[in-house]
Amino acid sequence: MVATDPIHGLPAGQDPRVRPTLVEGQNNFTTVTQMVAGIPEQPVAKTDKLWIALFALSVSVLGMLGICLAYLIHTGVGVWGNNNPVFWGWPIVNFVFWVGIGHAGTLISAVLYLTRQNWRTAVNRSAEAMTIFAVICAGMFPGVHVGRIWVAYWLAPLPNQMSMWPNFRSPLLWDVFAVSTYFSVSLIFWYMGMVPDLATLRDRSTNKWRRAIYGAFSLGWTGSSRHWHVYERAYLILASLATPLVLSVHSVVSFDFAVSQVPGWHTTVFPPYFVAGAIFSGFAMVLTLMIPARKYFNLGHIITLTHIDVMCRILMATGMLVGYAYMVEFFMAWYGGVMYEQFAFVNRAFGNYWWAYWIMVSCNVIFPQLFWSRKLRRNLVVVMLVSITTNIGMWFERFVIVVTSLSRDFLPSSWAYFSPTWVDMCTFIGSFGLFLTLFLLFIRFLPFVAMSEVKIVMPAAHAGHGDHGHSAAQSGAHNGETRHSTETGHHG
Repeated sequence: MVATDPIHGLPAGQDPRVRPTLVEGQNNFTTVTQMVAGIPEQPVAKTDKLWIALFALSVSVLGMLGICLAYLIHTGVGVWGNNNPVFWGWPIVNFVFWVGIGHAGTLISAVLYLTRQNWRTAVNRSAEAMTIFAVICAGMFPGVHVGRIWVAYWLAPLPNQMSMWPNFRSPLLWDVFAVSTYFSVSLIFWYMGMVPDLATLRDRSTNKWRRAIYGAFSLGWTGSSRHWHVYERAYLILASLATPLVLSVHSVVSFDFAVSQVPGWHTTVFPPYFVAGAIFSGFAMVLTLMIPARKYFNLGHIITLTHIDVMCRILMATGMLVGYAYMVEFFMAWYGGVMYEQFAFVNRAFGNYWWAYWIMVSCNVIFPQLFWSRKLRRNLVVVMLVSITTNIGMWFERFVIVVTSLSRDFLPSSWAYFSPTWVDMCTFIGSFGLFLTLFLLFIRFLPFVAMSEVKIVMPAAHAGHGDHGHSAAQSGAHNGETRHSTETGHHG
């Protein structure tokens, strides 16, 4: 056992004013390159059996998704559990859930970059990829929810022979523009950040096909001073453009509900409430994926307990924001004096779906309070369990919002109980197959840790080799030749 300071909760003898080293062990630029680049450089024939087993399982689940979608399109949306008055069921719940999952990537990559949080460098690449894959999963559900998927192009403002034009006052159309913009910016941001690392793989590759593919996508990167100058300028601009999307995308998604007159939805707290919930669930998914990946690829020196500790703190903070939003909803229902609103929230907690509401509260508000303890924040089993229960709770949050309000509307004669069908459940499970298939391919064939950014926060990248202040990218202390040497892995 390591003795800890009872005041600061730090290991005995550690000065709380000194930030911990972000890359642990006796590592230099070369070892970081070898650890990260060695994963995609491994020959396909020597791929680990565990990865193959997981990939086969995810592809099988993805196949189930394909079968369900084919059955849905052939038969119609009647195969879902949607009924009158619950016209929105699991598809919209799943859409909001997956959009929320993707929010941590933009926050880590853009917002934390602008605020110069150096700890982001070990997890930003994976979080960005997770954002893209989650938005792909999310975009699938509105596409099939329209019923007649072959006329989904009507959502786009395209001239046509019927003189039909989208209703721009509909929040569902706002979703189309918000999510497509978010996906486009996130994809460019993710790809551009990988260019230096793709050049590293190109230079290290011994296979002509790999060299050609990585060379094409590295865009002729040489690591010159001019390349680094343009790269950092472009990265800063993209980060500035992506930052408003952290707030705007899920705010627009919340308008699907907030601009309606349905009791339980018609509230101004939804935009900040949804944004906090999206960051909450996004960080939970980052932890869920990175803890096993860290162990499997032996990257504990790069993705350290310090990184996990900081993400747990953010998880706990956003969880308390979400809990505060839950209380505000009940308070405003009481304070507003509208009996329909009051009934909607009492029904959430004590009606037919009471079990879903209390699962949501337990997973989103109660369990994250464990992270007040530094010891539990660094216990990977506890962190993994809490991150999984957080995503379970956030799915139930969307379920409670959508189903409880619709199933008990203004007319008691139209009340109904929503129950999902096997198609609902298999489609949702299948979306995880799509997500994990893409993520497994990503970590196998691309550098899922940003080597170039990790090296910048290492002590060796600073003048004096001991200064833990601002990175060279921020101070401009490095020249282009030195920066290039940190990328290629041939020096150091």
